[in-house]
Amino acid sequence: MKTPYLPIDPDFFDYFEEEKQNNSTKVVYFGEGANLEEVNGKIEHIVKKNGAEYFLQFKTGEVVRADRIIVYNGKPGPAFDEYDAYALECLSCRAGYDV
Repeated sequence: MKTPYLPIDPDFFDYFEEEKQNNSTKVVYFGEGANLEEVNGKIEHIVKKNGAEYFLQFKTGEVVRADRIIVYNGKPGPAFDEYDAYALECLSCRAGYDV
């Protein structure tokens, strides 16, 4: 099942444009479901598809959905909050206690 594309903060487009100047950008992102994927290389283009979906296209040909990026070169990406919530989910239980 494909996750619907979520709009991202417009500031990220500026950040990704700056990353295009670098020879290499390491991106960790959600692949299918909650699987973590990684790509490392030069970002060539920011591609817009279907009217409102943005993707980073790397020189290697790999394409990453912008809204699924967790971190890029160690900086939080649009999906960082989702990843953080997923990583801390086990800490949100109350172990049978009512609060």
